[in-house]
Amino acid sequence: GPVVGSWYKVLEGLVPGSSKSVALKKMLLDQVGFSPCFLGCFLTIVGSLNGLSKAEIWEKLKRDYKDALITNYYIWPAVQIANFYFIPLYHRLAVVQCVAIIWNAYLSWKANKP
Repeated sequence: GPVVGSWYKVLEGLVPGSSKSVALKKMLLDQVGFSPCFLGCFLTIVGSLNGLSKAEIWEKLKRDYKDALITNYYIWPAVQIANFYFIPLYHRLAVVQCVAIIWNAYLSWKANKP
């Protein structure tokens, strides 16, 4: 929550407004810049917290990262365009957290499968 909320404030500073073109720009920045980094960090941190070695974490990233990122691109672009276009900044985090319940369940499954 805090990371995403801070990211939305940064995005609003970089690309202010909520027109269709602004929503598209924000979504592209989110999906090209933030999502790949966040996903890699998430998988790395979960692996570390599960006691995996650096080599095991690297193998898990090689095995799971691409699939998780592709799945991300099936879900989040549409959610984020709607979020950036229709939802005021102070409600965006709440909207994303509703979708994130399902997304986080998927990521937890992905991160914890052997």
